This record gives sequence, C-alpha cells and structure tokens, in this order.
Amino acid sequence: MQLLIDFFPIIVFFAAYKYAGMYAATGAIMVAMGAQIAIQWFRQGTVNKMLLTSGALVAVFGGITLAVRDPIFIQWKPTIVNALFAGAFLSSRFFGDKTLTERMMGHAIELSQDMWRQLNLMWVGNFAFLGAANIYVVYNFDEATWVNFKLFGMLGLTLAMVVVQAIWIAAKTSGQEQREGAD
Repeated sequence: MQLLIDFFPIIVFFAAYKYAGMYAATGAIMVAMGAQIAIQWFRQGTVNKMLLTSGALVAVFGGITLAVRDPIFIQWKPTIVNALFAGAFLSSRFFGDKTLTERMMGHAIELSQDMWRQLNLMWVGNFAFLGAANIYVVYNFDEATWVNFKLFGMLGLTLAMVVVQAIWIAAKTSGQEQREGAD
C-alpha cells in the first residue's frame, strides 16, 4: 500500500500525460503531490523532508510551467530534486554523527560507520546519475520519450539501485559475520 502511495504522483502524471498532454499532467502531479503530502501528514502527523522538498519543487516548477506554457521547467524538476538529494546525502557525512542513509535505515540494519559512509556515497552517486540522465533525455529526445523515461527509466534505475544496495549489504554483512565468528 505504501509503495502505491509513494508512486501515486508519477503514475498520475503519466496517465494524465497520455490522455491530455503535458499541461494537464503538470496540474495533475501538483494535485497528486499535495494529496500525497496530506496523506502522510494525516497518517503520521509529520511529513518527511524528501517528500516536502519534492512537493515544493513540483509546486514551483509546475506553476512556472503552467504560467509560461513551457514544459522545460517541469522537465528540469527531477534533475534539481536529485541534485538536492545528492547534496544532502553528501553533506550529511559532515554534519551530525550519522549519514542520511544511516538515519533512514539504521533502525533496520546494523553496519559499521565505514559501511554507512560507503552506502551513503552510493546514494549520492545514484542521485547524481539520475539527475544527469534526466537532463540528457530532456535535451536529446522528444517529450513523450522523456515522460516514459521519467516513469519507467528513473523508477527502474532506482529499483536497480535498491537491488544493488541489498546485494552489497548482504555481501558485506555476511563477510563481517564470518570474520566475527572466526574470532
């Protein structure tokens, strides 16, 4: 259920684009993000910063797109969001005692500080790559290809990162357990 809520805005954007074009899709994602933020607020009493950041950028860039009737603004939004996330994950290493990755996942798994830093850098790289890939598609392909990339490409790349992360964690923690068992 949570996965559906997380991907709700992009699915709404994709469907609206297919049926009514870019400007309807832009308005639809603005409404869907507002709904997603409201749902999280009512269910948890708080909204996570990543969702708020993305929602604010959708409102700003979506609003500009609709006001000036130029889709380039909403097309730049994923790059800006990913750049902000890459910067936040990178800078988290220097502020506080935990990286953002550890703050988000530390309750679920136990890793050494070095491993948390490595995992955090993997996410920095992932966000940077997604942002660069988005801009590449925006300027080298047509609008319909970009919309498909936004849903299927970026989602697929993110899921691939999650799988790589899971394999990496499993490999690192099984090796760590074997070394601890030998002691």
